[in-house]
Amino acid sequence: MFQPSLSIAERPASFKREGVASFTHDSVGPRRISLTDGLQRRWRRERRRRKVGRAFDMALEIARIVPANSRLLDVGCGNGFIAHHLSAMLGTKAIGIDLAPTTEAAIDYRQFDGRHFPVEEKSVDSVLLCYVLHHAQDIGTVLKELQRVLRASGLAVIYEDIPTCWWDRLVCWTHDLKWRKRTGRCTFRGDREWRTVFNSAGFEIVSERALSRWRNLAHPVRRRLYLLKAPEAEVVRRRHQQ
Repeated sequence: MFQPSLSIAERPASFKREGVASFTHDSVGPRRISLTDGLQRRWRRERRRRKVGRAFDMALEIARIVPANSRLLDVGCGNGFIAHHLSAMLGTKAIGIDLAPTTEAAIDYRQFDGRHFPVEEKSVDSVLLCYVLHHAQDIGTVLKELQRVLRASGLAVIYEDIPTCWWDRLVCWTHDLKWRKRTGRCTFRGDREWRTVFNSAGFEIVSERALSRWRNLAHPVRRRLYLLKAPEAEVVRRRHQQ
């Protein structure tokens, strides 16, 4: 009824002793290559874990501010992991936009030109600008786009570097050198300057608070979080008529 199993003394026809000898003789080279490949894969996984972990911490903080089920737009989303986490935390689909053709995370990603958001008018409840505004070459246009896409009384969550001492200015200067060829010259502002910019654009500053410079050890600079409320439709209409 059952077929007899292969005897231990027997060998499959494809088995060759010479193969064992040749593999053993040549195994040193391939083993070195596989070890290098394994270390590289491990390093890539570790870097990815760090990026995903940092994004999760940021998303967790933002999710405490933004109401659940809010449709969110992440401007300058980078690798897209913050938007990816927020999609799950808020129970809605977050949109990510940036200058690059693609992003790493599986999100609703759209490329934009650095000025005009590829999003419909009054289509999002919240907009995230995570260390993005200092890259803007035309801050006025960006803030107008922010008004355009936000629904009435929508929220803008803004993180910014705020250089206040020589060390902060040095860190921001190196950051500017790194990004100048890709996004243009960076413009870093102080607390009062940002308040003036936001108020002049018609936004209400709901809250703001200082953040630790040690949040990112690779970029240790003083930071600040601003929560802005979009102006009502009537206010926007009057401003456009002026």
